[in-house]
Amino acid sequence: MGRGDGHDDALRRWLREAGGWLVVDGALGTELEAHGADLQDKLWSARCLVSAPHLIRKVHLDYLDAGANIITTASYQATLQGFQSRGVSREQGEALLLRSVQIAQEARAIFVEGRSKGPYSARDEYDGVVSRARRPVLVAASVGSYGAYLADGSEYTGDYGRSVTKEALKNFHRRRLQAYAELLEENDIRIPAWFSFTSKDGANAASGDPVTECAAVADSCRRVAAVGINCTAPRLIHGLILSISKVTTKPIVVYPNTGETYVAETKEWVDSAAAGGGAPGTDFVSCVGKWRQAGASLVGGCCRTGPATVRAIARALREADAAAAAEDTDDDYPAVAVL
Repeated sequence: MGRGDGHDDALRRWLREAGGWLVVDGALGTELEAHGADLQDKLWSARCLVSAPHLIRKVHLDYLDAGANIITTASYQATLQGFQSRGVSREQGEALLLRSVQIAQEARAIFVEGRSKGPYSARDEYDGVVSRARRPVLVAASVGSYGAYLADGSEYTGDYGRSVTKEALKNFHRRRLQAYAELLEENDIRIPAWFSFTSKDGANAASGDPVTECAAVADSCRRVAAVGINCTAPRLIHGLILSISKVTTKPIVVYPNTGETYVAETKEWVDSAAAGGGAPGTDFVSCVGKWRQAGASLVGGCCRTGPATVRAIARALREADAAAAAEDTDDDYPAVAVL
């Protein structure tokens, strides 16, 4: 099992401060398109770093208002190579990577100061109390896979071709990670990282490697503070949590999609059953309490989810806690016979 250090301890401390769980945000591209952004581009949501940063800020705010503790930057598909293919210089590309973090920080500042004016800012009394109490509010730098840069759907299969070696992948990611690291160093911030994997069958990652082996590798890295699953059908998540928990004691993060299947050729999401992808989708929110009970401590959404999903996740986690507390109370008072 992995050893704790400053990175691991920081995440565990944040989880304790928040009551044992944190809510991660939902899909960014889905919401940007809902607000009118044109994402028909290999840069996908990262295109808005240039064309519509105000929309990114708005989506971040909607998620915070809906109950998210963690917002992820608009950088999943933001790569220096991708920017350069669009005529953006390396220096400008690095500035855009840093800008993705700054936009999220701006949204956080607006939220913390109570200046949100969006549709999710009008919380009911219970949600408002929880929102103020459940700190910290965190920004996570999103580092997408090599397949995200290719924009051909290969991040869902792990098939990058034999010419793409481990060293090539390391070189591809290196400068992007260095840019984020430099920003953290400049502000004397030390933060944890998490690794997440996708799965189509509930047992293996997209590459075909067993999820337990992938999780064990992540567990062995001292700078990785959490391990989990993203963009995977909700019906597979419970079993994956149980599998991952066998090889790590680190916090487990899950942020599934809605259960639909992405068709790379048409760049559309379709019903999984209709696409030959197996059983129909599982109701997302009804599973949250079960995932929490199985061991997930960071829960959010991926593709096709939105602020309404995140609000429902936050409420489901609170209800799961209340149910667990009620069970504990019942255990303290054993039944007795009344004579």
